[in-house]
Amino acid sequence: MTTAFLLQLLLQVWLPIALLVAAGGLWVRFRPQFPPDPLRINLNRLVVDVFAPPLLFALSAQAQISAELLTVPMLLIASIGIGFALLYPLLFHSPLGRGLARETRAAILLAGCFGNVLFMGYPTLTFLYGDLGGSYAAFADVLASTPVLWVFGVWIATRLGHEGGHGQSLLRTVLTLPPIWGFVLGFAVNLAGIDVAPLIKAAKFMGQATIPIMLFTLGLSIPWGNLRPTPPVLAAVLVKLLLMPFLVLALARVTVGELREAQYAAVIESAMPTMIMAASFADRFHLDVRAAALTASWTSLGFLLTLPLWITLLK
Repeated sequence: MTTAFLLQLLLQVWLPIALLVAAGGLWVRFRPQFPPDPLRINLNRLVVDVFAPPLLFALSAQAQISAELLTVPMLLIASIGIGFALLYPLLFHSPLGRGLARETRAAILLAGCFGNVLFMGYPTLTFLYGDLGGSYAAFADVLASTPVLWVFGVWIATRLGHEGGHGQSLLRTVLTLPPIWGFVLGFAVNLAGIDVAPLIKAAKFMGQATIPIMLFTLGLSIPWGNLRPTPPVLAAVLVKLLLMPFLVLALARVTVGELREAQYAAVIESAMPTMIMAASFADRFHLDVRAAALTASWTSLGFLLTLPLWITLLK
């Protein structure tokens, strides 16, 4: 990796992310009349209902669908399973999680398994691979991260996060997510070969608000006054940023053989920091919001160091 490449990565990917997250933190500090928690929840809802669906429609409608492209969500699903297999014994059956409330352990487990594959994955992969990188991020999010979160993630939150917890209507939850329908509609248009170039352009324009708003909400959720990580949080950071992508890389080499761009993109996606909705998801299912936000904060900070390492390793 050259110095010029690293500088462009800093300016085009990290700097906008850092500025938007910092803006969220400054809002908490200088706009106390607008409490951050309800603002964060409402902004998340706005993105899910209004801005993310057209973005995913545009990405799926113009993607060149191939078997290689579909390896990205397949490997990402494997990465979530790997994260769970590593963190669940540590948090629920070892001294590391002893003394923690179930709500705290489940929040850290979720934050360690589910990555920010769209809102940070999209700018990162488009920087590395151009427009096709955006398709990798979209397919990783909608065919892997989002449905697995709203099925397996809800199971973790309701069954592991609470004593005697009860499951929810998982199928109904998934089917009522507007981003899912935006992606499905774009996928159908793509398969049908319908030329909707003006609509795709309009959808992209609408979806441009998605990533800035979500990064701003990450800044709202970070516990800026107390960022000291606990050992369980540090374990989740290590698993999320280093062990998960390393094992996904090994799995890709075993199952695919010679790796291509899509598989490298999948490894980078598995190395993304915690999902940006970690605190809101913890809120929704009555888990430890601070533990989720703290894990998201430290994985986001660590990502600044680990991304160049992964890019260098993958060449």
